[in-house]
Amino acid sequence: MFFTSFANNKKREQINVLKIEKMNENSNNQKQRHGCLTAWLILMIIANSIVAISYIFGGKIIAQNFPGGISNSILIILAIIGIANVVFSILLFKWMKIGFWGFLATSFITLGINLSIGISIWNSLLGLLGVIILYGVLQIKKGNVSAWDNLN
Repeated sequence: MFFTSFANNKKREQINVLKIEKMNENSNNQKQRHGCLTAWLILMIIANSIVAISYIFGGKIIAQNFPGGISNSILIILAIIGIANVVFSILLFKWMKIGFWGFLATSFITLGINLSIGISIWNSLLGLLGVIILYGVLQIKKGNVSAWDNLN
């Protein structure tokens, strides 16, 4: 009886070790993001939230201080773009590649708006810098896999 109890305990220990190894293997297969990407996404959420709120609540002041003025419809579009960029950041946090493509689209829309309201080409092109940085931080590898490769 002692030997069967000892054998059963030994068998349970082996099963527990296998379960722990399987848990470790599963945790190693989880997607991981580099801290630089996390910081950049948080910065984009904060910055785009501030931009959207500024256009919504301070649009008149922005329009008055801009040479030549800005129409209300442009301010509304820019606020919507800011809100959309917050959503795209959240999608990237959830490993969805559509978040990147959304940022790319809103950047080109903003480029067109900036050119149409008289902002210089060079200052307008600076708006694309955010997407370039985003693409760059998505290429940083963690665990030999880039965040870009982890996106669905």
